[in-house]
Amino acid sequence: MQAKRHESYCLNFCRIEPKVTEIWESNYVNLGLKLLLTDIMYISLLKKSLFLLLWATIPTVLSAQPALPSLGDRISGTVSLEQEYAMGQQFLSSIRRSAPTISDPLLNTYLENVTYKLASRSQLKDHRLSFVIIDSEALNAFAAPGGIIGVNTGLFLNAQTEAEFASVMAHEIAHVSQRHFARGIDEAQAGKIPQIATLLASVIIMATSDASHGTAAAAAAQGRALENQLRFSRSNETEADRVGQDTMFNAGFDPDGMSTLFERLMAINRFGRRPPEFLLSHPLTESRISGSRGRAARYPRQQYSPNLEYQIVRARVLGFYAPNKADLVLEFERRLELSSSDFTRDANRYGLAIAYNENEQYALASATLAPLLDKDPNRISYVVTQAEILTQQNEPGQAIDFLQRHLAINPGNHALTMAHVDALIEARSYNAAAEIMERLSMDRPNDVQLWYQLAETQGQAGNISKVHQARAEYFRLIADFQRARQQLQLALKIESDNGAAPAEEARLRQKIQEIENMQRNA
Repeated sequence: MQAKRHESYCLNFCRIEPKVTEIWESNYVNLGLKLLLTDIMYISLLKKSLFLLLWATIPTVLSAQPALPSLGDRISGTVSLEQEYAMGQQFLSSIRRSAPTISDPLLNTYLENVTYKLASRSQLKDHRLSFVIIDSEALNAFAAPGGIIGVNTGLFLNAQTEAEFASVMAHEIAHVSQRHFARGIDEAQAGKIPQIATLLASVIIMATSDASHGTAAAAAAQGRALENQLRFSRSNETEADRVGQDTMFNAGFDPDGMSTLFERLMAINRFGRRPPEFLLSHPLTESRISGSRGRAARYPRQQYSPNLEYQIVRARVLGFYAPNKADLVLEFERRLELSSSDFTRDANRYGLAIAYNENEQYALASATLAPLLDKDPNRISYVVTQAEILTQQNEPGQAIDFLQRHLAINPGNHALTMAHVDALIEARSYNAAAEIMERLSMDRPNDVQLWYQLAETQGQAGNISKVHQARAEYFRLIADFQRARQQLQLALKIESDNGAAPAEEARLRQKIQEIENMQRNA
C-alpha cells in the first residue's frame, strides 16, 4: 500500500537531495526500523523547534500584519479570521515537518468529503480547510486555528460506524467554528499570549507521539502536562459537543453516533491500561456522555443506513496496520464466512482482497475483488484497488488501460488520477506521469506529498530544472524557505544556461522574490 511507495520515494529523493533526508524521515518515521530516529526527533523537536517556532511566530501573526483587514467579531476582538488563518498555516507547516503522515488518496478524499459535508451545514464562516492524516494507531483527532483538521488513522480503526467518525469531525469543526483558540487568546490577554504557542505545541505533541515506545511516551506525557494547563475548557468541549451534534443532524448523519462513541471510549478508559489519546486532549465526563445521549433522543427520528465506503476505508487502514499479514487473511476469511448481510459481506470481501494484496497473493486478491467490481463496477475504491493489484504484480499496462477507461467516466478524480500516476511510474513513463502531476498541482497547490512525488518523477524523467522547482514547492509548504530559495536559484541557473525564454526567467525570479518575502515574515 501507500507506506511501501513512500519509503521508495524517500530513498530515491534522498539520493537526489541528501539534505532532505532528515526532513523526509521525520515524515515517515514509523516505517520499519526508524523507531529510534522517531524518539530522537520527537524529543528534539518538542523541546526546541516546535515550541520556539510557535512562540516566535504567533506574536508576529497577531501584531505585525497591518495589511490584513480587521475581521474581529463578537467571538473574538483580538484575532481576526485572517490572522487566525495565518496562524493555522504556520501550525500546519510544523505538522508537515514533524508528524508521520498518510497520503493515501482514497483516505484523504474520504476525509475531505465527510468534513466538507459537515462544514457546509455548520456555523463555520471560513471554509478554507486543511486536512492531515497522522500515521498512528492511537485514537486521536485535533483542530487548530484557521481550519486545520487532523485525525489519526487510529480513529478509523476505533470508530465502528460512519456516524461515530463524523461525530469526531463535527466536534473538531465546532472548535473551529466557535473559534475556541481565538477565545483563548482573548482570555489570556496580551501578557499571556505565549501560552497559546504552548497549546499548539501540545497539540502537535499529542498528534505525533506514539505511546507504543518509551521515549515517545515520555513526549506524550510532556504534552499532557502542557495540555493540562491550557486545553480547551470543559465549557468549550461541551459547546463543541452540542454544536457538533447539531451539525451532524443537519448534514444527514445519525447524531447518536457521538454518544455511542463516547460510551465505547469510556469503556476502554475504564478497562484499559491507559486511556485513548483522544481522552487525553478531550476529557470525557458523565455529564458530557449523558448530554450527548439526551440531545440525540430529542432530534426528529430518521432512518440512517450504514455507509459501505466508510467500512472500505477502515479495511484499508486495517490492512496497513496489521502486524501479521497472514493473520489478516485468516481474520477476513472468518469475517466473510460469518457475514449476515450483503453490506457486511461486501465490506469483509473488500477487506479480504486487501489482505491478499498485502500478502502479495495477487491472483487471489483480484479474484476476491471481482464480484464487487461486477456488482458495482464504477465504485472508485474498487477500481483503485484493482489498479493497485495490477501495478504491484508488474502489470502496469493493464492498470493504465483499466484506469483510463474509468477516468473517461470520472475525469479529474483525485484517487483515480494518482493511481494512474503510480501505474505510469511503474511502467517507466516518467514524463507522462510528471505531466499529469503538473496539471494536478494547479488544483492542489498545497498538496505537499504531490510536490514531493513530482520532484522524484521529474528526476527520473531527467527534467532537472523541474526537479528543483518541485522541491522548492515542497520546502515552501514545510516552511523551509532557505532551501526553497536555493532550489529556485538552481532552477534559474539551469534555465539561464540553457537559453530559456525571458518570460520563464522572470517567472522564476518572481517566485524567488515571493519566497524571500515569506522568509522575512516568518
